[in-house]
Amino acid sequence: MEINVNQQLKAKLTRAFKLTYDLVLHLDETSLNLDLPNLPSNRIAGQLWCIVGARESYTKAIEIGEWKGFSCSLATPKIKKSVLMTLEETNKKLNEINFMGLTDIQIDLAFSLLEHEIQHHGQLIRFVYANGLTFPESWHERYTV
Repeated sequence: MEINVNQQLKAKLTRAFKLTYDLVLHLDETSLNLDLPNLPSNRIAGQLWCIVGARESYTKAIEIGEWKGFSCSLATPKIKKSVLMTLEETNKKLNEINFMGLTDIQIDLAFSLLEHEIQHHGQLIRFVYANGLTFPESWHERYTV
């Protein structure tokens, strides 16, 4: 069975979104306040705030076909329940988009969202290692961490 490139893109976004969710679910709430020791960096909560904002902003841009700027509704990125709820909402919003009818601009925006999410995965891997935390099984399977 042939899979459309747009369907593959949506599947990769869905997988990346699930990995982010799995990591937050796995970490305890106090971990969200950790940063990279002795390095200038945002805390894990700041990384999550940026992920949520990008999801919200890019999803909106994909829906309307153009970038309208960055905004983030996550006011409490240090509260795990709040982060998980917002991650679920952004995943639901992504799943409502029909990827089969996207224009080239919308596809480019979707790829930008995927790049952004995965770039944060790389950063979060460093945060987890630097702070002596552990990964959920899904991260071991995907990234062999």
